Amino acid sequence: QVQLVESGGGLAQAGGSLRLSCVVSGRTFSGLTMAWFRQAPGKEREFVAAIDRSGRIPYYLNSVLGRFTISRDNVKNTVYLQMNSLKPEDTALYYCAGRWGGTVLTNTGGMDFWGKGTQVTVSS
Repeated sequence: QVQLVESGGGLAQAGGSLRLSCVVSGRTFSGLTMAWFRQAPGKEREFVAAIDRSGRIPYYLNSVLGRFTISRDNVKNTVYLQMNSLKPEDTALYYCAGRWGGTVLTNTGGMDFWGKGTQVTVSS
């Protein structure tokens, strides 16, 4: 069974940085496209970033483009989300997600596996 465990969340000031990590169990990581989603209180879960299986093609929510960078290490079975120039509106519970196959999807219904989330809080 595939398990995803996020880490790296915490409290940051506006303009600061955090780096999220998601370790995926098993030897299936290279077969998964990976993504990060987030959910703020009272809001729906939304797509943040995704990356293809090779790690060469990223996709981003417009509001994080230029500030966040998604990457993956297929040897370490880990996907990362480097978050710079953080804003208070980035405050949310951040989830790592994965899906089998080469097609990158950005909707929650398209994902096969989810982590439990890591909290990111940005103070103004």
